[in-house]
Amino acid sequence: MGLKRRMHVKPEFSLAAMIDVIFLLLMFFMLTSNFVTTNSLNLQLPSSSSSSPMASTSLSVSINKLGQYFVGKDRVSGPGLEAILRSKVALEKKDPKEVTVTIAAEQGVPIEDVVFVLDIANRLKVKTILATSPKEQGK
Repeated sequence: MGLKRRMHVKPEFSLAAMIDVIFLLLMFFMLTSNFVTTNSLNLQLPSSSSSSPMASTSLSVSINKLGQYFVGKDRVSGPGLEAILRSKVALEKKDPKEVTVTIAAEQGVPIEDVVFVLDIANRLKVKTILATSPKEQGK
């Protein structure tokens, strides 16, 4: 009587396929993520000793020394700022309380201009971050 021995299959795991999948996922997320363009207008921000890096936000309002407002890179008039921000917040498709607006006011901008943007953000019920530069060590 001839008995056959069972063949024991040794399980093998190919790591090369997993590395390919991880690489493709990494490329996908790198290409589809938002790029940080907080200070694309080359403003001289005021310095702060408590400045710390924050997560990137999708909405940014910049104010230059001439009192001009920019949403992203687009120049916006003062009276039209609220309507533009309202539409941008609506495009986010989130609860307005979860949307964050970064305010980058150039050094020397009157505080009234910053308060004007903060007031609009308050009416829209969005969070705000005031962008500053890190304070230099010798000052």
